[in-house]
Amino acid sequence: MTITPAQCRAGRALIGWSQGDLEEKSRVAKKTIADFERGVRNPYARTLADLQSAMESAGVEFIPENGGGAGVRLSKNLRRSL
Repeated sequence: MTITPAQCRAGRALIGWSQGDLEEKSRVAKKTIADFERGVRNPYARTLADLQSAMESAGVEFIPENGGGAGVRLSKNLRRSL
């Protein structure tokens, strides 16, 4: 699954991360993140995987397009610990 710009923004919002936080955790340049989230850049698959992996490590679950639209949610395990 490839994450969308909207999923990236929503995932960051769920865990309260800035683009700078995501940059630090994923080792992807902040400009790349900003351009991707604005829809003006389509990063390499490896870069998207790095962004997704960093947010998943923090408890974000990415929901693929399944007829109801792609989305994000917090892991059940993380919600219980909050």
